[in-house]
Amino acid sequence: MASSTSNRVRWTVADLESLPENGNRYEIIDGGLFVARVPHAKHQDIAGAIYAELRAWSKQNQLGKPFFAPGVLFSDADNVIPDVVWVSAERLENGLDESGHLIVPPELIVEVLSSSEKDSSSEKDKERDRTFKLKLYSVQGVSEYWICDRFQKQIEVFRREDALLKKSCTLFAADTLTSPFLPDFRCPVTEIFS
Repeated sequence: MASSTSNRVRWTVADLESLPENGNRYEIIDGGLFVARVPHAKHQDIAGAIYAELRAWSKQNQLGKPFFAPGVLFSDADNVIPDVVWVSAERLENGLDESGHLIVPPELIVEVLSSSEKDSSSEKDKERDRTFKLKLYSVQGVSEYWICDRFQKQIEVFRREDALLKKSCTLFAADTLTSPFLPDFRCPVTEIFS
């Protein structure tokens, strides 16, 4: 009887050192390598708008800090670059490695979908953000996950429930973005996409 073994290559953080610096962003999820081009300017604008809202709120209440496109090292085989994260002051206290990468799960992670329906990489990007990253963030203890779709002008909100991230709601332009993890944070969705 033949034993079944996986011949799948498992990438690690150390492997990233040997990859070329060619404008690509490299992420590792469960040992699988994901490569993406540097995001579109409109993608960056939306991520920047979210970061600005979170930063203004954080400066007022001093409960934590947002970061723009940080490296998050969950493990040697799980290394991602979310568009925006927010981390509480308590987690942040011991949450950075010597290179300045987060080594604790942020309370909030935000991803902006990169591709349109017309883009051939669209389905891969959506699968990465809606499936692989959702599972990773759920397993790692992230409290809330926002997926921003700049083409549909909507935000899907996933919140931790029974130890998993589950879809809580989808917000549209007329709605206001709030979070039970961010007391008194309020942002009209239209501000994110304008």
